[in-house]
Amino acid sequence: MSMLFSPLMLGQLELANRIIIAPMCQYSAINGQATDWHTIHLGSMALSGAGMLILEATAVLPNGRISYADLGLWDDKTEFALANVLKSVRQYSSMPIAIQLAHAGRKASTRKPWEGGGSIAPDEPNGWQTVAPSAQAFNEDTALPSAMTFDEIDELIAAFVSSAQRAERIGLDAIELHAAHGYLLHQFLSPLSNQRLDEYGGSLENRLRLLLAVFDAVKAVISPKMALGVRISATDWVEGGWDLVQSIVLAKELDARGCDFIHVSTGGLSPLQQIPVAEHFQVPFAKAIKAEVYMPVIAVGLITDANKAEAILAQGQADAIALARTMLYNPHWPWHAAATLGATVKAPPQYLRSAPHAVKSPIV
Repeated sequence: MSMLFSPLMLGQLELANRIIIAPMCQYSAINGQATDWHTIHLGSMALSGAGMLILEATAVLPNGRISYADLGLWDDKTEFALANVLKSVRQYSSMPIAIQLAHAGRKASTRKPWEGGGSIAPDEPNGWQTVAPSAQAFNEDTALPSAMTFDEIDELIAAFVSSAQRAERIGLDAIELHAAHGYLLHQFLSPLSNQRLDEYGGSLENRLRLLLAVFDAVKAVISPKMALGVRISATDWVEGGWDLVQSIVLAKELDARGCDFIHVSTGGLSPLQQIPVAEHFQVPFAKAIKAEVYMPVIAVGLITDANKAEAILAQGQADAIALARTMLYNPHWPWHAAATLGATVKAPPQYLRSAPHAVKSPIV
């Protein structure tokens, strides 16, 4: 049997296969509210045959959005809008759906990528004051964030809890806490962005404190049937920054707390990063973390070939494979992978006649 198409348990949540659709921001929300675009986009992804779909980075507070067009889940309006999208998608797909809860910190208040993606100053339309562990900008072109107070940190933890409760209320199956790619929880982890002198800064123990507090608080309010995981950047790719050794310490802490999965990416914190981009360049980090924890490890990053994805799992380098841009380019990648590996995936009956005559249909 293909490893890629074998079942996987994330806590109490069973996935039919080990293909994960990674979060992909769509910059198509209005005041944080999901729109018809999300119905179309998520509907397409949910018919792909993957094991699980993770919704894009979803802000727990308005000032936590990367751009003014980001998805949110912080009040009744944003909850209602996303619930309506899920209701439509779920009519035709039983695929487990997760949500990535996030706060962008100092990388917030930007334009959409196709508008240039640049920073928007707090006093400009669609801009706001950003926050961070320390008053240190991402680069010279971004506004200076304000260092978070203890009250703001407490409000942030409460916001993650509230969003998690909303996520479960509208029927989502899992939550991924976004502590990667230079966003707020990652900013607290890295000594490059966290210059605090209090209990949230300095030592590794202190820099882990906020993420672990968010994890514990969320886990305490969701039911055991809901899987809870974390996405991390395993290295900043900058000397003196967050690295694999620290990531392993974090992973062990999360493992001990009952984390259901860890999703291993890299980079995004500093413009000084030097990333050796190549096929599967992030997989060794997943492999190293997998050797130290019991929870499932998801690998991601330039994994596009079905046979190579199979080999990553067969060699014990990861427990699941996440795809992002690959799925945007080819939403039926799991169908083609199943055909290549002699497996099958579930598809709606409307599509059962779609396989070419020369190919044994991989969809059932």
